[in-house]
Amino acid sequence: MSRLKEYTEKIKPLFEPEGKLHAFHSVYDGLETFLFVPNTTSKSGTHIHDAIDSKRIMSMVVIALLPALLFGMYNIGYQNAVAAGQLADASTAGMFLYGLLAVLPKLIVSYAVGLGIEFAWAQWKGEEIQEGYLVSGIIIPMILPVGCPIWIIVLAVAFAVIIGKEIFGGTGMNIFNVALLARAFLFFSYPTKMSGDTVWISTEKILGMGYELPDSFTKATPLGELAQGSIPSSTLTDSFIGLIPGSIGETSVIAIAIGAVILLWTGIASWKTMFSVFAGGTIMAIVFSATGQTPVDWYEHLLLGGFCFGAVFMATDPVTSARTEKGKYIYGTIIGALAIIIRVMNPGFPEGMMLAILFGNMIAPAIDYFVVQANISKRLARVKKQSETR
Repeated sequence: MSRLKEYTEKIKPLFEPEGKLHAFHSVYDGLETFLFVPNTTSKSGTHIHDAIDSKRIMSMVVIALLPALLFGMYNIGYQNAVAAGQLADASTAGMFLYGLLAVLPKLIVSYAVGLGIEFAWAQWKGEEIQEGYLVSGIIIPMILPVGCPIWIIVLAVAFAVIIGKEIFGGTGMNIFNVALLARAFLFFSYPTKMSGDTVWISTEKILGMGYELPDSFTKATPLGELAQGSIPSSTLTDSFIGLIPGSIGETSVIAIAIGAVILLWTGIASWKTMFSVFAGGTIMAIVFSATGQTPVDWYEHLLLGGFCFGAVFMATDPVTSARTEKGKYIYGTIIGALAIIIRVMNPGFPEGMMLAILFGNMIAPAIDYFVVQANISKRLARVKKQSETR
């Protein structure tokens, strides 16, 4: 590592204003701060910070996402083998490799387009490359169905990065979760590629791997079956493990739980927000189950679709969520409750989590504002009472 540090210091003059490669200074700055803790400090004011910088926070989130991503790759191959009636003959390694080949192009395109735009934007503004897309780049493919074409992922990433983040000032300034904006763009612009019964199972052989299925093959997700008024055909165990059709990284509760432990153990995600999402969803699911408006038990709603994934990885986004301590409880509860309300009351949106989190992002500043104002009012009242008693 010391040799790598020496080498980066040696070539640094090439990227400075008088250097031959100054036009690419953003690339150098981004790589240097990714590899090493930045040694720059504030020249004015008083600031309190910890020993971990934002790039390492993003890297830890990516690590927490890996269990869900890896299981999602396996599940793609598993669902393909089940649909072809060849599960008994399919190997675990073969199913995982098939899923890897299906997901890898989406990951490459997501990062290539997103980071390419961020690089061009940084060069244009004369700033360093921002690190926020490290997480968005992996989440976007994970919240899409396996049948989503590559070309519309390019459009969605470009829309989310430019319209959803850069025009607001870049990482840390965006109002809405970037990955969810990409999914919303696709959902409303290309609904047939994002929903229905034809996009959840990979139907083609990839480099000789997997099984080829008829073009007319269909398979609904458990939430899709629920929206049609029928009880999901998958077992509760399958839903918990993740052996069900769904978005690439959202099916396995176990894999998502591993990611949650990593985020909570490292202190990157707020347990208050995460807990409140599940609490709000639980309360609303119990209400609907008790009144007979949903044919499944309340806890099944928490296991299906993107509820767990959204609660762990997207509702807890520190940029777009509430930041006050009391506000986190309110913010999370609203998201959890609203997700179940949308699922049950509007069959046109069988998932619900995407819209619930985007709505939560929209009202998060207002939640924080009223929490702060309430605290100010309480303190003023306390000071006034103390002054009157003297």
